Formats: sequence, C-alpha cells, structure tokens
Amino acid sequence: MSAGQGIPDIVIEAVLARSDIVDTVSKYVHLTKQGKYMKGLCPFHSEKTPSFTVTPERQIFYCYGCGKGGNAIKFRMEIEGFSFPEAVKVMAEEHDIALPEGQGGPIIPRNPEKERLYEAYELTAKLYHFLLKNTEHGKEAIAYLRSRGMNDKIIDQFQIGFAPERWDTLVQFLSKRAFDLKEMEKGGLLSARHDHEGYLDKFRGRVMFPIHDRNGRVIAFAGRILGEGQPKYLNSPESLLFNKSRTLYNLHQAKTSIRKLRQIVLCEGYLDVISAWEAGFHNVVATMGTSLTENQAALMKSMAEEVIVTYDGDKAGLAAAMKVIPLLENAGLRVRISVMSDELDPDDYFRKYGAERFRHVVESAVSTTKFKLIYLKKNHILLEEEGKISYAKEALPIIAALNSSTEREVYLRELSSELNLSYESLKQDCNLLRQSLQKKTGNGDNKEKRWNNGRHKKGQISIPKLLPAYHAAERRLLSLMLQDAEAARYVGEKLGEAFNIHDHAAIAAYLYAYYAQGKPPDISRFMSSLHDDRLEMTVSSISMMDNPTDWNTQVLDDCIREVLKYPKQKQIDQKKEEMIKAERSGDYMRAAQIASEIIALERQ
Repeated sequence: MSAGQGIPDIVIEAVLARSDIVDTVSKYVHLTKQGKYMKGLCPFHSEKTPSFTVTPERQIFYCYGCGKGGNAIKFRMEIEGFSFPEAVKVMAEEHDIALPEGQGGPIIPRNPEKERLYEAYELTAKLYHFLLKNTEHGKEAIAYLRSRGMNDKIIDQFQIGFAPERWDTLVQFLSKRAFDLKEMEKGGLLSARHDHEGYLDKFRGRVMFPIHDRNGRVIAFAGRILGEGQPKYLNSPESLLFNKSRTLYNLHQAKTSIRKLRQIVLCEGYLDVISAWEAGFHNVVATMGTSLTENQAALMKSMAEEVIVTYDGDKAGLAAAMKVIPLLENAGLRVRISVMSDELDPDDYFRKYGAERFRHVVESAVSTTKFKLIYLKKNHILLEEEGKISYAKEALPIIAALNSSTEREVYLRELSSELNLSYESLKQDCNLLRQSLQKKTGNGDNKEKRWNNGRHKKGQISIPKLLPAYHAAERRLLSLMLQDAEAARYVGEKLGEAFNIHDHAAIAAYLYAYYAQGKPPDISRFMSSLHDDRLEMTVSSISMMDNPTDWNTQVLDDCIREVLKYPKQKQIDQKKEEMIKAERSGDYMRAAQIASEIIALERQ
C-alpha cells in the first residue's frame, strides 16, 4: 500500500505508466522541444520567458521560476486542485484502470461532508429544473426565459431552473432525504433563521443558473430575481466546493472547444454566455459578474493562448474591459476586445441583431491598443481643437509603448487622419516619448527579474547562487542515487543518512526504503512514494541536474568526503571561536587545550 493514502502501489504505477508527462502537460501548456527537454510558460505563475521544463526521459516537470515540480499525478493535483487520491482516481478512470474495492466501499478516501454537498447540489439543480419546466411555480419564470428568446433545448443544456417564492421548498426536500441541514447551510444552500431555530431556503423567487466545476459537478448557484428587486443576481457564498476567484462559469462545457481552438471568449454574465453559445461560440466562459482574478487568468492561460473579451458596450463595460487587459496580458495571453454597439450587453445585442451579426462583432474584435484608443476617444470632443490635442496627448504614450515600428506607424497614421494632424509631427512626439520611456526603464529585458512577472509580490526570485561544496556534493550524490540502485547501496553503506541538509537526509532515507523493496530506478514512481510537497520539489530540482549518469566509487567517495567534512569544519570554526574567547579572558591553559583539539580535528 502507498503510505497514508490507502491506494495500492499497483494502481499508482499503472496510472503513471499510462500517463505520459508530455501528453498530460500538453493539455494545459503549449510545449516546444528544446534538446532533450520540452519548454513552455509556467501555468502556476505569471511569466514571459519560459522556465517551465518537462523531461520526457524522466517523466517529470520542473519550473525554474516558481520551483514547482513532480510527476504526472503531481501536475494534475496542482493544475486541477485535486488531492492525491482524487488525482489518482480521475486519472485511473481516464485510462480505464480498475480501482479495487475496499471493505464495503471504494478504497479512495473521500471527504464525506464534501461528497454530501456534491450530492445535495446535484439534487437541488434537478429539483429547480423540474419546478421550472413542470409546475405552476415555474410558469412565470418560463415565460421570462421565452421572452429572452430561450428554447427548451438551451434551458436543458444549461440546466436552468426556478426556486419558488416559498420559504421552505428546499428545506423540506433536503430534510426528507436525510441531509444535515446545518451542513447544507454551511455549504450555501440554506440560510439560518434569525428569529428562532431552524433553516429557510437561501434562494426564493429566482431563475436559477447552476454553476459547475470544470469536471461538470454543480458547486453553486446564481439566482436572478423575477421582476424588480435587489440584488438582481444572488450568488451562492463561498463554500467547501465553491471558490469564486478560481471558478469560471460554463468551463465544464467549453473546455473541449477551448483546448481545440486555444482561444476563449470571455463574458461577464450568465445570459451573455448562453447567447454566445447559441451563436456558435462553444469556447465561451464568464467571470459571473465579478472582477476577473489572477487565478482565473492563470486558469485560462493553462488552456488557451488568446482571449476575446466580450463585455457590455456601456461605460461600465468598457471600463471593466480596460481593467482586465493587464491581468490577461500579464498571464501571457493575447487579448482582443469585441465592442458591442448601442451600449448593449452581449445578450441584448444577440437578441436584437441575431446570431450572424453577433458572430461578426466577436470575430472582428480589435487589438488592445485599438481598444484603448477607442476608450480614450470617448472622453474627448474631437470637433474642438482642445479635444483633439488632449486626445492626441493621451493616445501617444499608448502608441509609443508598442515595440513594433510597423504597429506604431499604422496607429500614428490613423491618428493623423482622424485628427487632421501632421503625421511627421505625431511621429516626432512619439519618438521623444519612446526615448524618455527607455531612459526610465533601461534598454531590453531585465534579465535578473525575468521570473518576477506577476505573482511574486515580495520581489524577484533570486537566480540560483553558487552552492557550498557540501550542498553541491549532497545534490550530486542524490542525483546519482535516483538513477542507480547500486550507487544508492554504496552511499547507504558509507554515509547512511548523515546528510547535512534535513530534506536531503529524508530523501535518502526514502530512497533506501524504495530500493529495499526491489523497485527499479524510476524518478516519477519514486516521487509518488513521498507525499511531501517540499521533498517532491527538491527531487524535481535535483533531477534536472545535468550530471553524467556514469559513476565510479572515486566520484562517490569524493562527494561523501565533502559531506562528512562539513560538520567537522563547523566544529573547528566553533572551537576557534572558543579559543579566542579563552585567550581574551586570560585563560591560556584552556586556549592551549582547545588549540590541540583543533589540530586533531584538522588531521581528521
């Protein structure tokens, strides 16, 4: 059995054998071949220079930027937020690997409260959908959805439902099925009564939009009020299942199309997503009416290369689009913005003009530079000279920041024509701005900060320094031990666990135990026996060393000598300090005694 996980090693090994690291990672990260490695932009932190490395030969990944590393199981755990058992279970199902049954149930340990919540949300979604389509309660809601142009097919596709105006519809439904109502309240389905004990439905008199996780399980709801009232939309609170900043509405249905097209259409609201889906965009997701988060941008980057932002055409929508541009670009995504005319939101635009015109608007989305200029232009009256000049002054820094001289020329000529100003004078002003920008920022990339591009708020990740001799020797030993059982046996006899760095000693102990079970050298397989994030990252880092794999006892002895020398050297340094203190205090006999101890240690 795998330690502490209750999963037989045979299952873990079968999962790793069938889950090629390149295939696993390629579903989320665009990889390019560089010698014996594959490289790409890290999905776990924002970067512009690829530091994320996959080694097919050893079946591991490692990021030189953020330090994350591991095998295919570890990658799925990190990218999908799975626990180790969840990742193994999902990957086993994907590869048709049978999971043996334990006594009275599956061997995969689950979080019982989480499982009950999943079940409750699934049943609740079915209840609300049934009430919408088959009862008197849902008639008004169905009429509202029909007025928005929705047919039965799309209502079923998005599992839209209705929560009646009553206080206890869901309370009774869940009580009859023996759910713990306190758990249901904590999970966001019910509210506690303020006046006396008991619970009431959180959603009442609302059209219900189920929110799914990326695997298609219902984890929350958004309820839209019928008629007037506030709030217009009520979302489930965050819970054991639902983290708003890490969730994108409709990702479970859109992910296949997103991966195929490497493109996402991003909306703000539920109805906007449904309209875009009806118009043929099956790569559409939404941030559920809240601001885009860094986590959501990173999630999108793990699946796509381009995002088309399709927000409302009013002032608030344009301002929101301006805010998401830097977030998406910092995550390494190409960004285009589709501008809805008549200040309409995407849903209203689709209903007013139809699918074909809606598709045209989305597909002809403009570059971020063009959008910024459109956005700025709305703040100026271009019929007046003052308006023209102030617009030009605000537009030039945006154009000057572009690296491509061709792009700068295109936008400057557009600006010249639009404002009836001399192209040459605009170009001169633009060049002056570029010179001042270069003086401020310095020329070229700041190579030392190439990994400090988004999430590392406390400053840059330092470039690896030259390691002390004993540290480098320990890493060299472990690198050879990971690749050769005989090298591990030799080090075990001569050094055992006498590594100076605690994590290295722990890895060595795990390696001795691993080989003692008669297992062959296999870094990916060994990592699955660790179940410790820090140790896995250390093993990944050591595995990336370009050491020659061949060894002899002389190589190992040299490294072992360095490792054993360090504690003695520390002891000598301490003795020297003691000797100086003894001399200063006038205790010359003690100083002479310490001096002879130092000589003996140095001889060793």
